[in-house]
Amino acid sequence: MLCLAPLQASYALTADQAFEDGNRLARDDLHWAALLRYEQALEAGMNSAVLYYNIGVTHYRAGQHNRAREAFLIAQQAPGLRVMTQFNLGLNENAVGDIDKALEYFYMARDQRENRQIRRLARTAIARLEKEQEQIELEEIPEEKARIEREYTNFDLSAYVGYGSDDNVYRAPSVSYFDYSDPDLPLVTPEPMSGGFIPVDINLKYNINSYLLESFYAAYRMTGRLYQDEEIENADEFSHEISFGSSYLKQEEERSRRVFSAFTFAQHEETYFDPDDGTERQVDTVLGPELIGDRMNYKRYGPEFAWVQAFRKFALGLRVKGQLWNYDNPKAVPEYDHEYFVFAAHAQYSFTETSLLRFTVDRYSRRFSDRPSFDRDGNQFASAPDVRYDYLAFGMTARQRITPNMWFGFNLERTDRTDRYQGYYDYTRDEFGFDFSWTPTRRIKLELATNYRHYDYPHSYAYNNPDAGIRSLETLRVNFDTEYRITPRLSANFEAEYRESSSSDIRVSYDRTWFSLGLTWRQ
Repeated sequence: MLCLAPLQASYALTADQAFEDGNRLARDDLHWAALLRYEQALEAGMNSAVLYYNIGVTHYRAGQHNRAREAFLIAQQAPGLRVMTQFNLGLNENAVGDIDKALEYFYMARDQRENRQIRRLARTAIARLEKEQEQIELEEIPEEKARIEREYTNFDLSAYVGYGSDDNVYRAPSVSYFDYSDPDLPLVTPEPMSGGFIPVDINLKYNINSYLLESFYAAYRMTGRLYQDEEIENADEFSHEISFGSSYLKQEEERSRRVFSAFTFAQHEETYFDPDDGTERQVDTVLGPELIGDRMNYKRYGPEFAWVQAFRKFALGLRVKGQLWNYDNPKAVPEYDHEYFVFAAHAQYSFTETSLLRFTVDRYSRRFSDRPSFDRDGNQFASAPDVRYDYLAFGMTARQRITPNMWFGFNLERTDRTDRYQGYYDYTRDEFGFDFSWTPTRRIKLELATNYRHYDYPHSYAYNNPDAGIRSLETLRVNFDTEYRITPRLSANFEAEYRESSSSDIRVSYDRTWFSLGLTWRQ
């Protein structure tokens, strides 16, 4: 830490001699003698930031952390020493046991773009603090030890399980309505149901770091909701996903390049139920009623590729994905099998170290193979061409960091969907979102996310019936998530969410609130 000593300007000889002698004594661990020489340099007229920096380091090594802080605060006013001094302030605050303050300084050192080595040192220090290491000694982090060790293999595991409550399991409408999709116009009185559920989320990832810049991985994820009462078990959902691929990352002083590729296979199971009462859906056939509860079960698989090139303030990215979605075939009704293609790009600019603006453009398509399109009158004839929806979305995201552990952001997006047959299901969707994250202490993290969507359907009708008027739809989601870290590996999580859907088609209008409390284990 005394490596900056040769940078001092030329002052009076006695000041220079005292300063150089102080550096020599500090290198020999004679802290008190070194501080005496530094004091003599000050009295002789030397007032450089380098002198205060070395005074701070020596006080730190001598265990005088309050005086070290005072010296570092003076030294950090010099632009050339600001980054290194912020990192040392973090070490000093950690030494006196103020972990929150230490993390603030380490976050500053991590988020700067001027010194790559200090960024890596800060990331290492943050990781050590989060693992509850009590002290990071200044002399224990030389350059050769500051590199993040790259193990040949590593294994990551996270598992979450909890208990939750859902006040509208089947997303039932809250009011009675006339079903215009039925020629008899029956009056339907929904029966909202509530109940408890067990949420599960397990993630496994195994990395093989066979090359310096490139790694290969295999991953598995399982998520699900299991409802506890037999009368609401039709609301159960379960998903499995397996993926394998490679990740390439090259970092230089002012730029980085990341390339990601993967192949994913997933399976999803849920019951296709009637929201009004939660019963499994059925259709009338020539042989009588036939259950079609498996209609929404599917398997999807396909490759994806992403590329991001980042500079000091500017970044560009591309993403390509292609998937096949294979749904169960109920035979009595058309199946939902389709091809899914995505082409996306983004550009991001960081105005300062604490603020950024991102623009995105997404072009994607869903092309069904056994689902007839609707005509302009809301009819779905078997002779009609298969459904094809093409989407074009433009988005903007802005984020602002208020403090090292608090940030907020806004996002806007407009999506145009084109129904390639006769335009019956065309829509324009405007989306507005807000995100907020705050980590008040190293153990507690709070996150809030809101999302509002407004759909404009120019051609389609509610209930697919012209007598019901033009279709309308608005949705709102508010999600609150908090995490309390009990140990470095065990956390308690509380999550609550409110959803509201309002439409001229009452069948998809509902209010729903759920919350869950659980534990997360990370390996």
